[in-house]
Amino acid sequence: MKLKHATLIILLVLLIDQWSKIYIKTHFILDEAVMVFSWFKICFVENDGAAWGTEIPGKYGKLILTLFRIVAVIGIGYWLVSAIKKKQPKMLIISISLILAGALGNIIDSVFYGVIFDHSYGNIATLFSPNPYGTLLHGKVVDMFYFPIIDTILPDWLPIWGGKRFRFFEPIFNVADSAICIAVGLMIVFHKKIFKN
Repeated sequence: MKLKHATLIILLVLLIDQWSKIYIKTHFILDEAVMVFSWFKICFVENDGAAWGTEIPGKYGKLILTLFRIVAVIGIGYWLVSAIKKKQPKMLIISISLILAGALGNIIDSVFYGVIFDHSYGNIATLFSPNPYGTLLHGKVVDMFYFPIIDTILPDWLPIWGGKRFRFFEPIFNVADSAICIAVGLMIVFHKKIFKN
């Protein structure tokens, strides 16, 4: 597989990711949700931190996280170019391309969204606002896909969790996150083909 094919995958994922995020940000108020099916909602949330909303505490936590993401993307980019030069299996190159696209998609939010959007609390955000909500490298990642496939109260007779609410799948995510998860899934399913050496 050639670098131009990998670049096309990355650009396609980035285009869909950023279009969906900008659309949600400019058409939804924060925490607004639309039910598509009983098990699928479009729900606008913003993520200050890393995966699953994890945050690095402190004044410089967000900056450290963003800089770490940038360094990670450089490493993933090197891995992709190296895999192409070594003529690694096509599935590995596709997977690395998806991981790189997903990481880049969330970095764009973290780096730029704070300076191109105003806030979404109680109003729809404006793109290229004269009053942005943050600063460069301090943007929030936009998430919107929510799949509460199971949403129930567990039976009282169940030890420890009885009577408590149970939801599966709880996290809200975006196209970039999906690309990374799909890539990891491909690597697991095709690991013998991908990592035969």
